[in-house]
Amino acid sequence: MGLKIYINGQILPQEDAKISVFDHGLLYGDGVFEGIRAYNGKIFTLNQHLDRLYDSATAISLKIPLTKDEMAHAIKKTMEANNLTDSYIRLVVTRGVGKLGLDPNKCATPQVIIITDTIELYSKTLYEKGLDIVTVTTIRNHFSALDPKIKSLNYLNNILAKLESIQAGAGEALMLNKDGYVAECAGDNIFIVKNNTLLTPPENAGILIGITRNIVMELATEIGIQVKEELMTRYDLYIADECFLTGTAAEIIPVVRIDGRIIGTGKPGKVTLSLLKKYQDLTKNSF
Repeated sequence: MGLKIYINGQILPQEDAKISVFDHGLLYGDGVFEGIRAYNGKIFTLNQHLDRLYDSATAISLKIPLTKDEMAHAIKKTMEANNLTDSYIRLVVTRGVGKLGLDPNKCATPQVIIITDTIELYSKTLYEKGLDIVTVTTIRNHFSALDPKIKSLNYLNNILAKLESIQAGAGEALMLNKDGYVAECAGDNIFIVKNNTLLTPPENAGILIGITRNIVMELATEIGIQVKEELMTRYDLYIADECFLTGTAAEIIPVVRIDGRIIGTGKPGKVTLSLLKKYQDLTKNSF
């Protein structure tokens, strides 16, 4: 039995869930999206994700046709229709059906699409043994072009980076910004541990402000680890004691090799595993 998909107020069988070929989300990547997790039937950090979705929409002058409360209700209805307790929720808002040409004013009402499914971004083995990542030549979008803070449907920058990492046989792509500083990975934020201090690129390095990223920084503070947002080069990563990535789909995954350099002991580190345990406890017990 297939999934049920929410489109503009209707919950439809997967095979009937269709959008127009004239939707500007398809034609031009004109829209925004969020990836959200549900654990034990409860949606995790829903308010933070909705805030980011609506902020992204505001930044591209896209008026979402639902209030945040209405959107939350629609997500819950879709989850119930699919009878999923642990799920990955993809929330998409497109500009809507329009004419050929870039003018968004020629589009009709924006479309709201909600998919609830399962996801496995990385295998269980990689969480146990750690991930191998590689620096790619595709740099992160400059904020004056397309600000990475906007979680838009135009993800080609990330996809090009991901293609490079696949071609290199690595699990994820490390992206630098235009100045050569570490920004983030193709689909995740990045952290290192050095001398019991947790370091991550600052917002102005050209990153998406990750929901999981912010939670991890709070958890680290709770267990007495100093947290700093600092500009970093690849050198800083190479000499780190530990490294890990964060994201809604990835959660927290250790990194043990970067550009062929072994990080720390070459195994998931103590701080990484402590934060992973606290994060897992939070997702199970925060409701």
